[in-house]
Amino acid sequence: MPTEVALLESRALRGEQMGRVDVLDKVKSLVMLPDGIHVRTEDVARYFEVSTGAVRRLADRHQQEFAENGMRLLRGSDLRSFHSDMMSLWSGDGRESYPQAATQLRLYTRRTVLNIAMLLRDSDIARCVRTYLLDAEESLREQYASLDQRVTRIESCLSGVGSALQELGPVLVRMSERFDSLDRKVEMTHQVVGAMSLRLTDVQQDVVRLDGRLDCFARQLRDLRRRTGPRGQHGRNGQG
Repeated sequence: MPTEVALLESRALRGEQMGRVDVLDKVKSLVMLPDGIHVRTEDVARYFEVSTGAVRRLADRHQQEFAENGMRLLRGSDLRSFHSDMMSLWSGDGRESYPQAATQLRLYTRRTVLNIAMLLRDSDIARCVRTYLLDAEESLREQYASLDQRVTRIESCLSGVGSALQELGPVLVRMSERFDSLDRKVEMTHQVVGAMSLRLTDVQQDVVRLDGRLDCFARQLRDLRRRTGPRGQHGRNGQG
C-alpha cells in the first residue's frame, strides 16, 4: 500500500488517484464559481485553510502537472470573455458583485484541487484528503483480495466438477447406447402393434360379413318353416 510520503513524492502515484475528485466534498465542501467547473486561487486557499501565496508557490513549482489536470491562466480577451460569462451567472445567483481580476486570473478544476491536496504539506485539510485516498485504496485492495480468494475457490470447485464430469463420461455414453437400443425396441413394438391393428381390422370385417351371412341363413330358415309347416301337420292328421 502506498504511503502519504510516497504520494507526496511520486507523480505517477498521484496520477493514479486523479479520478477520485469525490473525496474533496467528503472532507470539506468546495465552493465553486457560478459555472460549477472552476475555482480561483482564493477559493483553493480558503478550502485548504492556507494563504493564497502558498497556493501560488505550489502552482508555480508544479505548473505542468497542474496544467495537465485543468489549471488555466487567463489573460486579455480570454479573461474578458470569462468575466462576462461569470457576471451573467453571478447576477443570476443572487450575489451583489462578481470580483474581477485586473490583468490575469488563474483557474483550477476539481482535478487540480485534488492534485494540490496530494502535494500541499502544511494543511490539515490536505492531509485528511490524502488519508481518505489511502484508506479508500486499502479498502479497495482488500475487496480485490477477497474477490480473488472467491475466484480461486470457484476455480477449485469447477476443477472438481470437471473431474466428476470426466468420470461420468463413460457412464453417460453407456446410458446413451441403452437409450438408443430402447428406442429401436419401441419402434419395433410400434410396427408390430400397427400390423396387429391392421389384422384386427381385417378380422372385424370378416366378422361383419359372417354376421351378414348368418342373418341371411336365419331368414331363409324362417321362410322354409313357414312354407313347410302346414303341410307337415296335415299329413300327420290323415295317417291317424
